Amino acid sequence: MTPDVLTPVRDHIASRIIGQQQFVDSMLVCLLSDGHLLVEGMPGLAKTTAVKALADAVEGDFHRIQFTPDLLPSDLIGTDIYRHEKGEFEFRQGPLFHNILLADEVNRAPAKVQSALLEAMAEHQITVGQRTYPLPPLFMVLATQNPVEQEGTYHLPEAQLDRFLMQAVVTYPSRAEELRILELDGEQQQAPPAAPQHPLSQADLFAMRQAVAGLYLDPKLHHYIVDLVQATRHPKLYDADLARWCRFGASPRASIALARCARARAWLDGDEFVAPHHIQLVAPEILRHRLLLTFEAEAEGITTDEFIGRLLNLVAIP
Repeated sequence: MTPDVLTPVRDHIASRIIGQQQFVDSMLVCLLSDGHLLVEGMPGLAKTTAVKALADAVEGDFHRIQFTPDLLPSDLIGTDIYRHEKGEFEFRQGPLFHNILLADEVNRAPAKVQSALLEAMAEHQITVGQRTYPLPPLFMVLATQNPVEQEGTYHLPEAQLDRFLMQAVVTYPSRAEELRILELDGEQQQAPPAAPQHPLSQADLFAMRQAVAGLYLDPKLHHYIVDLVQATRHPKLYDADLARWCRFGASPRASIALARCARARAWLDGDEFVAPHHIQLVAPEILRHRLLLTFEAEAEGITTDEFIGRLLNLVAIP
């Protein structure tokens, strides 16, 4: 199993959106690592379109749910319905039982709904009453949130953000890309893009996941991964400014995520083993939602990505 199997998936996504290569790579890394992705970006940057394109190119059920303040946990999980003709309750599955779920504007839903979603993401099962129902083997959540519009939103707690394997940030396109976006829109108005005739099968996807999991990661790089995560908790050992800027570091989930995603990144690149640069490539998207900066850092205009960049420069590679 080689990365060439994913070429039709990449081609289909490229036929729907222009640019955003890092975002596309993040979706594929999460898909190969059996993780979930949080996508942050301004409105109109094709976040939803990209997720739909990925879902079209992969065999499985797709569902999009718009998160709103009046949403209830049962709207996600499902509920028991009384069947009069049978004289018993019957469970009707909710959107969580689809293979790929787009949680659009996840921060608009109240805490109970967010908790129901994040519990399913962590446990791959849901419980209704005294019964537990397993979710499909292929279950991936891609959640979007708007970073600027805060009215009518419910902030995702840092402990719950940790459930996402990665956080991707989608930025504005370049001038050349925006010109191409106009051209693509005109083409799609005349001839809407068709879904792939042969989407990536779940059997092939699971085989790729096995290949990724078996990619060689040198024990020395285990030390490097742990050193990076430990440095977020004890930044004063590396730099006085880092110590002033960081309130809370990353959890052990970050170490696991770095190892998994570095393997996926190396496999996508066609490499036979994980190198330090693979870890450094995925580190920002794994750490940025797991760190909490101080008010002092915010006052100085220090972003999480700048903190991570400085950390990567200071932690030595074994």
